[in-house]
Amino acid sequence: MSMINKKATILIVDDMSTNISVLYDLLCDDYEIQAATNGEDALAIAQSAERPDVILLDIEMPGMDGYAVCKALKNLPQTKEIPIIFVTARNSPEDEEHGFNLGAVDYISKPFYPAIVRVRVKTIVDMKLKNDLLEELSMVDGLTHIANRRAFDETYLKRFRDSERENRALSVMMIDVDFFKNYNDHYGHGKGDECLIRIAAALNAVLKRPGDIVARYGGEEFVVLLESIDYEGNETVAHHLLEAVRRLQIPHEYSSAAEFVTISIGIAVKTGKTTPETLLKHADEALYRAKNEGRNRYVYYAESVPPLS
Repeated sequence: MSMINKKATILIVDDMSTNISVLYDLLCDDYEIQAATNGEDALAIAQSAERPDVILLDIEMPGMDGYAVCKALKNLPQTKEIPIIFVTARNSPEDEEHGFNLGAVDYISKPFYPAIVRVRVKTIVDMKLKNDLLEELSMVDGLTHIANRRAFDETYLKRFRDSERENRALSVMMIDVDFFKNYNDHYGHGKGDECLIRIAAALNAVLKRPGDIVARYGGEEFVVLLESIDYEGNETVAHHLLEAVRRLQIPHEYSSAAEFVTISIGIAVKTGKTTPETLLKHADEALYRAKNEGRNRYVYYAESVPPLS
């Protein structure tokens, strides 16, 4: 979900249901509320798909206390960035110092003033959502509004490792806009930008599965990452990508591939001996072949083609 216009989620962790009810009534008009009455449930919620934006955490709980919960959250990669506010009856300077040393961003002592709690929670939530938005925007190409090179690189390495561990297929398609320098030189960079925006949208519309991504790799080059797909599936996607750009019918008088803007695609499939670096290199080599063979087509890296039966 985009961070823009998102309603933040607060996880309230307290072993006393009356305390949860008080904080719920105080915050429910402005935030989505989750609740847990023990540390184990809090950790499970924090690691779920609906992880909270901010956690309000009591310290004195049976079993796993708030300090232990905070320490565990800060040691988990998927939860370490969630801001934690201790809300507790412990009000000594030593307790407060210990909470901050564990990674909490604020410390509210009970009994508290409702208006002060609202303001302090709002300050932390606003900071968290702003940081999330900046992180989201840093992963988006400013021109085409699809994933950028940084987003692809981070996703690619994770997906590659996952595919090895789970023995899943992984394919990379390198895409280049045919004779784009000629297009820019003759139609102008403004028209060139419009062309890239339309192509990015067309490529993105082809990919229907949630895990498939297209990113702007640089200049007029795009890259597609596909998981759990066979040879025929790759061919189908590549064909649809080519057709999606052809259907735009963007005039290109200075292309020897067609009268309209077209793309070339190089496809490589991960094999047992492929590394992340060589898979990208193979896709790039296949793209080079596609361009040498006349463009406006897709070409497989040789080892990616299954043997004839």
